[in-house]
Amino acid sequence: MISNLINILGNFANLEENEIKLIESSFEPYALPKGEFFLKEGEVSKYVGFLNKGLVRYFVDKDGEESTFEFTSEGEFIGDYQSFRNASVSVQNIQAIEDCELLVIDYPKIQNIYNSTKNGNLIGRQIITHRFEIMVNQILEAYMQNHQDRYRSFVEKYYGLTQRIPQYLIASYVGVRPESLSRIRKRFVRDLS
Repeated sequence: MISNLINILGNFANLEENEIKLIESSFEPYALPKGEFFLKEGEVSKYVGFLNKGLVRYFVDKDGEESTFEFTSEGEFIGDYQSFRNASVSVQNIQAIEDCELLVIDYPKIQNIYNSTKNGNLIGRQIITHRFEIMVNQILEAYMQNHQDRYRSFVEKYYGLTQRIPQYLIASYVGVRPESLSRIRKRFVRDLS
């Protein structure tokens, strides 16, 4: 499982042997069963996770309704980075849609990697920059796209995951009720023809 993480991090920098060993000893395996939470609103994010297997969703509770704003699958990092970095209370939830296998790291261990390796800060910046770009795109999509465009964006962004995500969660992501999603999907398919 750790080899997937090392391969991903190796895309950001040429890791030295001592860096690989420190990373291997700093991350711990963590199983997250389907339906369980990696993080709940009101908690402080104590870990950042690397998703080796499975699928999670990020959502907020908005006036008693769940509003999904992201799906994350294998090969990506998960967590509420603001809560993790500042030890502040999170306003978001991260829940497993499938059984997940993760590698997790806490704040002191990640700081140790940053401070004691040549490439630690570079890798950290690359990961945070990637997460920042995802977050900015989510905000822009939410404010600038209608439901039809949001569904089109969902299909483009999560093309390989559409069969793994339940329809009611896709509807939550698009911002409609499941029955409205059905109509949007029909129009989308008709427009493709």
